[in-house]
Amino acid sequence: MRRFGVKMQLGFSAVGMAFLALLFIPNVLWTRSRPSGYDEVSRHESRVLLAFERVVQAATTCAAIVFVCPQGLSLPWLLWLVAATALMLLYGLAWVRYFRGGEELAGMYAPLGPIPVPLASLPVAAFGLLGVWCQSPAVVISAVVLGIGHIGIHLGHLLAH
Repeated sequence: MRRFGVKMQLGFSAVGMAFLALLFIPNVLWTRSRPSGYDEVSRHESRVLLAFERVVQAATTCAAIVFVCPQGLSLPWLLWLVAATALMLLYGLAWVRYFRGGEELAGMYAPLGPIPVPLASLPVAAFGLLGVWCQSPAVVISAVVLGIGHIGIHLGHLLAH
């Protein structure tokens, strides 16, 4: 499929599925024991940002699964995938730090080096780079809009906490 000079290819993306697994597994673990104070902080979330987040979560999930890289693992496209994977690995590291740190509310929002709210910003950036790798404006746009909602909500939690 070629639109606006971009070569997109539909199919099942095992890479996208792997990224989603790396995203969802720690979140499922987190839902079993939310930190004390989270429910109170989440009551004050912006409805607009929450709408952005919820609507685009589904779009990002679907787009990550159905768009595959038409260039495969060739250079320089492979570098985009390596960068996206590095961000997802940092995301996993942020979760390990959170779970080992006593699962405190402050640990959810603590920066990872220079990266603010890493549990929100790292997966959004990773999915944006995944979209560049698979040359899919749909994945990139959904990641950007998801970032507006998801990162915005987490920054709001950080400021409220």
